[in-house]
Parts: sequence; structure tokens; C-alpha cells
Amino acid sequence: MDEVKRLHPSPFLQVFFERMASGEFLHIFRGRKVCEGLLHKLKISLLSMSALCEDAEEIQFTNPAVKDWLDELKDAVYDAEDTLDEIDSELLQRKLDAEFQTTASKVRNSISTFLSPSVKKVEPKIKEVLDKLEYLAKQKDALGLKEGVGRESSKRLPTTSLVEESGIFGRDDDKEKIINLLHLDDGCVIENLYVIPIVGMGGIGKTTLAQLVYKDKRVNEHFNLQAWVCVSDEFDMLKVTKTILEEVGSSTNDDSKNLNQLQLTLQEKLMGKKFLIVLDDVWNENYADWKVLSGPFESGAQGSTVIVTTRNDSVASMMRTVPTHYLNMLSEEDSWSLFAKHSFPDGKFDARSELEVIGRQIVKKCEGLPLAVKAIGSILQSKLDVDEWERILKSELWDSPIDYTNILPSLRLSYKYLPSHLKLCFAYCSIFPKGYAFEKDHLILLWMAEGLLQEPRNRTMKEVGEDYFCNLVSRSLFQQSCGNKLGFVMHDLVNNLANFVSGQFSFRQESNKTRHLSYFKTRFDNFEKFEALYKVKRLRTFLPLEFSIRDNNLTKKVPHDLLPKQRYLRVLSLSHYENVTNLPDSIDKIIQLRYLDLSFTAIRSLPNSLCKLINLQTLKLSCCYKLVGLPRDMRKLINLRHLDITGTRLIMEMPIQLGSLKYLQTLTTFIISKTSGSCIGELGKLTNLRGKLTILNLQNVVFSEDALDACLKEKKHIKDLVLEWKADTDTDVLESQRTILDSLQPHSNLESLTIKYYSGKSFSDWVGHHSFSNIASLYLYDCKYCCSLPPLGQLPSLHDLSFIQFDEVVKVDREFYGDGSFSIKPFGALKVLRFEQMSKWEEWLSESGDFPLLQELYIYDCPKLTRELPIHLPSLIKLEIMECPLLVSSLPRAPSICQLNLTGCNKDLLKDLPTKIQILKVGGFDALDSRAIGMKESSYSLQELEISNCSSFSMGDLPSTLKSISITDCQRLELPMHQIFSSLKKLHLENINDSFRSLPLDLFPNLSHIFIFRCVHLETLTISDQLGLDLMILHMRIINCPNFVSFPKGVFRASKLTLLLLWSCGRLRSLPDKMHVLPSLEELQIVDCEELESFPDGGLPCNLKSVSIIDCDNLVAGRMGWGLQKLPFLKNLSICGERGDVESFPEVGLLPTNLTALQIKNFPNLKSLDKGLQQLTSLEELLIDNCPMLKYMPEEGLPASVSVLRIDYCPLIKRQCQRKKGKEWRKIAHVHLKMMDDELIE
Repeated sequence: MDEVKRLHPSPFLQVFFERMASGEFLHIFRGRKVCEGLLHKLKISLLSMSALCEDAEEIQFTNPAVKDWLDELKDAVYDAEDTLDEIDSELLQRKLDAEFQTTASKVRNSISTFLSPSVKKVEPKIKEVLDKLEYLAKQKDALGLKEGVGRESSKRLPTTSLVEESGIFGRDDDKEKIINLLHLDDGCVIENLYVIPIVGMGGIGKTTLAQLVYKDKRVNEHFNLQAWVCVSDEFDMLKVTKTILEEVGSSTNDDSKNLNQLQLTLQEKLMGKKFLIVLDDVWNENYADWKVLSGPFESGAQGSTVIVTTRNDSVASMMRTVPTHYLNMLSEEDSWSLFAKHSFPDGKFDARSELEVIGRQIVKKCEGLPLAVKAIGSILQSKLDVDEWERILKSELWDSPIDYTNILPSLRLSYKYLPSHLKLCFAYCSIFPKGYAFEKDHLILLWMAEGLLQEPRNRTMKEVGEDYFCNLVSRSLFQQSCGNKLGFVMHDLVNNLANFVSGQFSFRQESNKTRHLSYFKTRFDNFEKFEALYKVKRLRTFLPLEFSIRDNNLTKKVPHDLLPKQRYLRVLSLSHYENVTNLPDSIDKIIQLRYLDLSFTAIRSLPNSLCKLINLQTLKLSCCYKLVGLPRDMRKLINLRHLDITGTRLIMEMPIQLGSLKYLQTLTTFIISKTSGSCIGELGKLTNLRGKLTILNLQNVVFSEDALDACLKEKKHIKDLVLEWKADTDTDVLESQRTILDSLQPHSNLESLTIKYYSGKSFSDWVGHHSFSNIASLYLYDCKYCCSLPPLGQLPSLHDLSFIQFDEVVKVDREFYGDGSFSIKPFGALKVLRFEQMSKWEEWLSESGDFPLLQELYIYDCPKLTRELPIHLPSLIKLEIMECPLLVSSLPRAPSICQLNLTGCNKDLLKDLPTKIQILKVGGFDALDSRAIGMKESSYSLQELEISNCSSFSMGDLPSTLKSISITDCQRLELPMHQIFSSLKKLHLENINDSFRSLPLDLFPNLSHIFIFRCVHLETLTISDQLGLDLMILHMRIINCPNFVSFPKGVFRASKLTLLLLWSCGRLRSLPDKMHVLPSLEELQIVDCEELESFPDGGLPCNLKSVSIIDCDNLVAGRMGWGLQKLPFLKNLSICGERGDVESFPEVGLLPTNLTALQIKNFPNLKSLDKGLQQLTSLEELLIDNCPMLKYMPEEGLPASVSVLRIDYCPLIKRQCQRKKGKEWRKIAHVHLKMMDDELIE
């Protein structure tokens, strides 16, 4: 196919040409005149199409008809590819089946026998493709397509909420103008809420300007709360409100669809606070929507501000309270500075003046648009050829308008100059929705499965994929996500481009051309969601995406009926579907499958038919907590490259002959069995292993020769190695473990080493050898027979080191630091050091200069340690010493330390504590007060204090900087009545005994959170009558206080209280008096308060949204007096109890009609749901749990509004609600999502 080399074919055609040109493919059809003729015609047709494609690839951006024509051509090529895949798979399967034959000729004969009928089956499919190509060829004149003509494309750089100020030019004045509008001088404030719009075209830098303002130090210090929300073009009121709530520190129910509840929560969060909210990229022009969204904003303090970025001036006019700030284009000089930074690494053109001349002309064509400047600069960074720069300068697309594609010409141009292989990979990324953060390794595996990575010669496909990915990052098509260190995102404009070039082949369930499907998982994904896929015959990707980590359930029809029919699937993920327990045997019908992800499912076993998936490259089984084994014939998965069983702990052995998988690169865990499965020697045959490898049950390796067979020393790509024996190994194998460890020496490229449950008396010489210069992390756990620590001080890259359960170590001496023959300072790079559970350790020898960069030191449970700690640790930030009662040494000199934990130690350590400590934890001492722990009011910066396990503690003279205090397991607590703790925001009291019978809340006027737990003598909360104090409490939790009787007498003034939890307060007989006047209370939980019989006079607060009443039988008995129907905002109600006299529930008039979620649990004699349920016309979710006698639904059925029904441990009603057969089925048939005992009912 020399003709192909002279052309620049469309990327999807190039891949197909390479397939057709392969010698193996041509051999299949040799000698068959009909097929050879068809293939020749197919080649000629595709070559002709390729000549047109170069033109069509460019015109598609401005001509929808050409775009449709190109999609039809892609569809034909996809069909042809599928046909070739079928032939390849059948050929490969026949080769495998013939392996038992001993000669190559027998194999060839077997293949020839197979080819005759298979090739005949292919002939009509090739004819069908030819017919389609001929039809498309006839359209070229009408579409104005010309052979061999190229026209240009474009690009744009995405932005994120992170901003690098050094890379921004020409926006200082704009930034200061916006900051001036924020009224940082409170004396100028005249409005409660300011709305500042920033308007400009796409790519001009509106988001960047907002980020500069948002992260300015003056702004951060001025506002109490800040929130950043990317609104985007699909305006979702619920999502925006939830995001603001999360930004200001309030958790939300992901399932909640109740806008009113969310807005009231937000209103409370913003109440009286001066906040700054950025609404980035707003498109919605509906004034009513804006008024609803902004309703809670009015509760903020004067000077609160919303910054809005938008392309649409009408949006700005609708929202603004101050004049719109219009963002102008960059000046030519600022544009040039920006261009220079991105086109040359150092931003200087000094040595290439000819490029500067062309570059300045290119910058002019960008017309001051920052996104275009950066995009083109990124393209040219790797192109230092004058002719290449000239070509871009003269491109026709610079003059194109922003047309129907809504893609900037500069962005299209960037796509044009992507290499063909990157175009395919980029287009595939259209499977990710706007704003979705994807991970590099995940995407590379998907590319590999789709055949988008060019076959490497001396490299792995994953390495090739990493190059592709980094290339797309460097071209600014991918950007690091600010909220996920491993994640990347595409800017909206870049996402638009990916969606455009991918055509009709992604996302659209309604299109027969759909090849790639992704969607966000929900709690219940039922069959209706996927019904349209039965019309899609050639799906290649089925990829559920995570919106948030939570319980996900999938209809069984998808894995057992729908997916096996998709014979062309290459990517299949069912991860995080907790009700997926098995795969059908028919999984082998999906013969083209390359990627299968079953991680975080409840799958128990895998069918052996899975081993017929001979194209499978990636199998993910991480955290499959019920999976007990791998299929026995896994050796037949000859293309398997990645097997991930991380956290799948029930597997006890590896399948036999695992070493046959010669392409395997990722094997997260290898389990050695004593009697069966693959032995450790199989690892030696896996020469391509890389990344992390965990070897479990090493006690089953008896001979060192077997360990040598693993050839770990030759595996230079293994970076993270875990060697684990079984805990409590028999003593007769202790001596052999040293020789086994000797034989398991890894390659010196290793970066992380973990050794667990090793029972040898000493470590191998290779552990700590200076040749392991890349070791950064070393974790040694439960090596209880080792008498000394290995010499690790000369490892130059070691920064994290842990020793846990070294029972025989008595002394840490200079041997630990290395032999001293090197000039390297011992532990010169170490940042984190841990010693834990070393029962005989007495002495630690060190010298000045050791550990110069150590930042964190942990010493736990070393009861005999007596001698000195290192004297000087100049970089130490955090020190924790726990359960070391004999340690009398002074604390290290550490000028930077800000976190200190001294628990179960000698009291002398409390003397002269460092003055810069911000977080202090002290425990295990006798009587304590602020003086005993060395606090000095004048020099202290303490913000958090935790006191635990002491005989008494006096809270007198605490630093005025203190914001949070926790006191746990204290026999006696002294509260000085003369002191007001006005700085405290959080108070945690747990297991306080003896004198602690009342808590005077007026000593803590600014508390926002109170948590009282297991204070068995606590009887009451008090407030002085004279003060009339309005407490600042937001959350109050009183749990397991069996003698707690009462709240303060009179009106309980806590106008900001939003959450009240009362659990296991057995003597509590009444709630706060007149609690109906608590205006902000939204959630009330009362659990196991058996003497509580009724709510107070006046009832409950009217703004309650969630009420839980659990195991309060006397309270349930008086339920008709609750007055819940008077709560207009109540949405969630849980009632759980053991009352045997409740046979029918709920009564008419008991519950408010606005209720949206109801849980009924633990009623042993409940027989029927009453007609009171029918009155709940807003009810959406009904959960019934552990009501074993329940048999009947309401006579008229469930309310029509119910969309989710979950029934657990109710055997009688479950039988009655069987699909179509049960007598109660008709009453629940209309419910959209039904689940019974964790099974999704269709």
C-alpha cells in the first residue's frame, strides 16, 4: 500500500489502511479470487475517499452537510473494521485451539480449514461497505468536495479554578477595578448584596479574571465565606445550590431534589455572613430562575457580593446591581508576552529573530483573544521551523466566522495540527461530559481498548498512551483539575470541539450510529434508562461514570440480556454497582471485549467462559469483597495486559500457568497457595510486569530456589513492591524466611518497599543498600523477631519510613544510620518517620545533623523507651508521642513545630512547650490545667486543644486564641464560673464522670458546635435567667447520657440552631420548652429516649425538614398529638420502634402532605399500611424495613407520586408484591424504582 504513504489520510482511515496492509490479513484472502477482487475494490474506494477526506475534515466546521457526509463515511469504515475484527478473532481463536498440535503445518492446516466458511461469511459484508462507499462518492460534487485539498482548523485552551499569576498578562487594571467594586472598605457599603457581572466573548479570560480576584489576599481576608460555582450552559438550579452549599462547608444529600430544603439550608449558612460567590460561565437568561437562585443570598451581611462571568450581556443586565465590567481584548504587547511564554519555554526569542517577526504577525491575527494566543503558542512550541510558522500564519481559517459549530477558529486550527493519532484519541474524549474529571491511567486503558494507540516496537502501549496524553496536556487540550490531584478536565470549548469531531458516534442513545455510550450512574439505574440501546447494534463503549461515590444499583437485564447482544463491545464497565453479583456465561459472546471493569461490585465468582475473551487487555477486579477466586483458564487470556485485584482479599490462589500471559504488565497481587494454583516461579515468566506488585502468603514458599525463580531482580519496571507473609507463622519456618527474603531482592529501580509479617531475625543485606537510590517509601510491619533495624540512613531519596511491631529491638544505634563511608548526611531526605508498638525499645542514639528535613515524627506504644530523642529537628512540624511513659527526654528543639500530641507519657514532657503550637493533644496524666501543660497566654497561638484520659482538668486560663476543645475520659472537669470562653467555637465532652452534672451554656456564648457523649452523670444544660442570651449554636448532639433530664428552663434561645440530636438519653422527659420558636432548626433526631412521651406545648419548629424518631415507644404511642401536619417544610421522616400494638400505619391526618421521603422500620406486628399514606401526595421515596408481619399496601395503592420503593426484611409483603403474581403488585406497579432485599425489581 505505497499509495497510502503518499497521502495524508483521515485518522480513522489511516488506522484501517494499516489493518488491511498487514501481511497476516492479506494471507487470509490469498487464493480466493472473489475476495481478493472485493478487497482490491475496497482499497481503491477508500483511497479515493481518503483524497476527499482531507478537504471534508476542514469544511465540516462550516458546512453541516459535509459533516453528515463525513459521519456516514466513518460509519462505513467502522462497519468494515468490525468485520476485520471478527476475522482476526476467529483466526486467533483457531490458533489457540490448535496449540496442542505439535507442528506448524498442522496449525496452518487447521487455520485453512477454518478460513473457507468464514471468508464466505465476510464477502457480503464487504459488498455492503462497498455499496455505501460508492453512494458517498457520488455526493462529492454536490457537496463541493475536492480531492487533495486541505483547509484549516482551530483551537482554545481550557481554564480551571486554579490560576498561575505569572502566566497572566494585561489584566492588572481589570483586577483592581473589580476589587474596588467589592467595597473592601466597609464604610462604603450601602447594599446588602452586590452583583458584579464580567462580560466578554468566549476565551477572553473572564474566568481567569474572576480567579485572580477570588484568590487575592485582600479579598480572602475580607469575606467570611467564599464559594466558586461553574454554572455552564445547562442551568441546573438544584446542582448550583448544592455546589454553593458544599463550598461553604455544608454536606448535602446527593439524592435530594427538594429545592426549598436546599435553599433554606443555604439561607441559614449565609445568615449574617459576608460572602463572595463566583458564578462562572452563566448562560441562563430567565429572570425568574435568577430570582429563585439568589433568594438565599439576601440573608448575608451587608457587602456580600456575587461575581458573574458570562458571554451574554442580557444575562449581565438581568443580574447586575452595579455597572457591567466589559473585558476587552489584550493589547498587542500583552498578547505578544503571552504568546512568547507559551511558544518558547523561557519566553524569549532572542536567538530566533525570524520567528519573532512571524510570531508577531500570528499574534495580530489572534486579535487579543488570550485563549487563541495560548492555543497557537502551544502548537508552535515544538515547531521551530520557519516554513511551519509561515503555513500557520497564512491559514485561511483565520478569516472564518464563529459559525454554527460554536467553536473558535483558533481552536479548530489547533485540532487541524494535531497528529492523526491524537485526533482519534481526542475525539474519543467526547465520552466525558463537560466539567468531568478523568484520570490519565484510566483514559489510556480506554484508548488502548479502542485500538487508538499505535502498536509500539520497543515500548508498551501504556507508555505510548502516556506520550499521547502528555502531548494533549502540553497542547492545553487537557488541564489539571483543581479538585482532584489525579484528575484532568477539558475546557467547555475544547469539550465542544471533541463532541463535534466525534460526530454521531458518542453519547446519543437515540442514534443507530452510536458507538460510545457514557452516563452518570444513579442510585437505581433501571431498564427504562437503557431500552433505546436495543436499537444500537454496534456499540463499542459502555461506560458508567461516577457522579459521586454512593450506593448504585443496576437492573439485571443490562449485564444478562442487553450487553451480551452487543457483540462489538470493546469497553464494558459495571464498577460500583453494588448489586452486580455475577456475570452470565454468555459473556463470551462479546468476543471483541478489551476492557472489563467490575471493581467495587459484589460479584462472587467469574464464569470460566470469560476466559474465551481472547482480546481482553484489561480486567479490573479491585475491591470485589465477595470474589473468592479467578477463573481456572485465565492462561488463555493471551492478550491480557492489566489485572487489578487490589483489595480483593478472599482470593486464596492464582490460576495455574499464569506465567503464560506474556503480555501481562500490571499484576497488583500474586497470592501463593500451599498446595495448588500458580507457584511463585510463574512470576519469573512475567517479564513485562511494572508498577505495583504485592506478593501474599510468602510462608508457603519453602525453598529459596523457588523464590529466585520469581526473578524480581530482573523486573526493572516494578516501582512498588509489597512482600507479605502470614501473621503468626509457625516457628519452624522462621529461619528459612531470611533465605527467602535474600532471594526476593528486587531491581534497584524500586521506589517503594513494604515488608509485612516477616519472621526472620535479621533483614537481607539488600534492604537499605545504597544502590537502591530511588527508594522513597519504606514500610516495615510486624517483624517481631528482628533484633535490630536495617541500615537505611544512606538511602538518598527516602522520605517516608515506618517501623511497626519490632518486638525484639532494644536499641537504635549508629548502625541504623549506615556505615558512614559516604558523604551523605544520614536520612538527608526523610520527611516522615514512624515508630510504633516496639515493646522492648529503650534507647535511640542520634547526632546533630541527623534528619535535617524531618517534618513529622510519630512514636507510639514504646513503653520502655527512656533515653533521648534527637536534640535538634529544624524542619519538624508535627510530633506525636503516645504511650511512652518512661521517656523523660526534653522535646526536640523544633522552631517550626505547630502540632503536638503527648498522650500516655511522662509529665516532664509538658514543661516548656513550644510557643507556636496551633494543635495540642494531651492525655494519660493526672490532674491537669492550663499551667500544668505550659500554656502562656502572652505567647500562645493555640487553636485546638484535646485532653484525654486524665483524672481531672481545669479549664481556667485557657488561651484567648483557642477555638476548639475536646475533653475525653476525664474523671473530673472543673469549669471556672468567672471566665467566659468567648473564643471557643467547638466543644466536645466525652465520658466525663463524677461532678459533671450540669453544663452552663452562658460560659460559651459563641459556640457553634456542641457534642456531649457518654457523660453518665450529666443531668441538665443551664443558662442564667438574667442574661437572656441568644446562643450561637448551630449543631447540638447529646448522645448516651442516660441521666440527662432537661434543657434550660424557659425559652431556649438558639436562633441559629439547625441540628439537634438526642440519642440514648433514657431519663429525658421533655424537649426544650417552647422549642417551636427555634426558627432555624431543620433536623431533629430522637433515638432511644424511652421516657419521652410528647413534644412540648406549641409543637415543633415550623422550619423542620427532617425528623427521625427511633426506639421511643412512649412517644410513638402519642403520635396523633405530634402535630406534624403543621410543619409545611417537613420532607423526610423516619419512624422506627418496637411497639407491638402498631398494626396499621400511618393514620389519616398524622403526616403532612408535603412529605417526600418516609421510612418505617422495626414494627413487629405492623400488618398493613393505612390509607393515611394515600394522602401523601408529594411522597417520592418510601422505605419499609424489618416489619415481618406486614402483608398489605393501602387499599387504593401507593400515591402516584412515589418513584422509589425499598422493602427489606418484610417476607410477607415481598411475596405479595411479586411481579404480576402477587396480590399487592397492582398497588406498586407504577413505582419507577422498586428494590426488595437488595434486588432491583423490574
